[in-house]
Amino acid sequence: MDTELFAFTLLVMSLSLLAGKLLRLNIPLLRKLFLPSSVIGGLVLLLAGPQALALPFLRELTAVWETMEVLPAYLINIIFAAFFIGKSIPPLKTVWKLAGPQICFAQVLTWGQYLVGILAGLFILTPLLGLPEFAGALIEIGFTGGHGTAAGLAPTFEALGWPEGQDVALGMATLGILVGVITGIIMINWASRRKIIEVDEASIEKTQEEDTHCEFEDREEEEPRRAMRPDSIEALSLHLALLGGAIGIGYFFLEGLIYLERVLLLPLGWEGIMDYLPLFPLAMLGGIVIQYIFKHLFRNHMVIDRKQINRLQGLSLDILIVAALGSLDLQVLAQYWEAVILLALIGIIWTLLGFVFLAPRMIKNYWFQRGIGDYGQSMGMVAMGLLLIRVADPQNRSEALTAFGYKQLLFEPVVGGGLFTSASMPLIAQLGAETILIVVGVVMVFWLILGFNLKRKLE
Repeated sequence: MDTELFAFTLLVMSLSLLAGKLLRLNIPLLRKLFLPSSVIGGLVLLLAGPQALALPFLRELTAVWETMEVLPAYLINIIFAAFFIGKSIPPLKTVWKLAGPQICFAQVLTWGQYLVGILAGLFILTPLLGLPEFAGALIEIGFTGGHGTAAGLAPTFEALGWPEGQDVALGMATLGILVGVITGIIMINWASRRKIIEVDEASIEKTQEEDTHCEFEDREEEEPRRAMRPDSIEALSLHLALLGGAIGIGYFFLEGLIYLERVLLLPLGWEGIMDYLPLFPLAMLGGIVIQYIFKHLFRNHMVIDRKQINRLQGLSLDILIVAALGSLDLQVLAQYWEAVILLALIGIIWTLLGFVFLAPRMIKNYWFQRGIGDYGQSMGMVAMGLLLIRVADPQNRSEALTAFGYKQLLFEPVVGGGLFTSASMPLIAQLGAETILIVVGVVMVFWLILGFNLKRKLE
């Protein structure tokens, strides 16, 4: 890659991030919609680019947009590698006791997205619109997986012969954020009027206005930390090295799976799916290995600072979203607009009805505060779930925030960007949509029954 081109691409993306922040600061509507600055900046970059307004001073810089197209596939590995590094992983019994109902509910929402999406693929997308059968998986990939997963699966879309699918998934992810925030705030206001929750306008306004200044908060450390000597290694460098180590471990995991598949399954006639599997879900497992090693071997020598990991993860996510949205192919979206709208409508209706009808029947205590986080994640990403919990329960009286964090331990490794998310399209292409439809249906019913029984035991 040309060094000057890469540096200029970073400059363009940085300016678009700054533009997104400034627009959010000065346009109240953008704050009321809770749109992240990275999403706003990415849309600004898309509109200014060669496919939209084609501003004169950017008209000749198509190479910048081409460079942005390849960045998400690398950045997504950092984001997933960071999920569990520096986090205290409690015993599964503790996780299940607090977050069990939320785990069951979130799993039902997510596997249900696969169910309705594959049904739409079988009866509408493939026979009427000519899309591949695995297009039905885009509801979960775009909504629960979000921009990061949609962008990170670019190599999979390429390998399956439908590269345009990435732009369709990114369009879905953008719609999911917009609709998820709007419907989430509407439901919070509805629940407040019905006295289901206690929330006042001040908490919503505080959340909307909290980024109208740019000072960094000086928070107390969660635990005493041994100071890192900069002459030994800069703290940020160490934590970046940990993320690199997690990605490296994930790479060896992936190569091991590919080797085992070739040795054990290919001779039996299995055509193989591991070559389609991206690196990022294995990088997340690599992060768990790094966390385990540091907890048991290096605890007395070095302490992982979760805040440093969060900042590196947040930086990667911001750049990824800007790059993914800024390099969207508008011609592809125009070509597949019917599929985007149809899949988005099906996903929105299922997720919304699932929250309204299933959350109170699967979650005993504080069903709204706990369920709204899973609804937000199922419509966009983890950050949206956290946002809606914060608005619905700013004091965390329901412990929804804690349970939501625990839930990720038994959620993210599989769906929402995990192993099944990344393997879902190759599995559909290999085994057929009908077979995977049965699988996801059985899994969804399993979590549904488990959730109902769990609630019954808690009553």
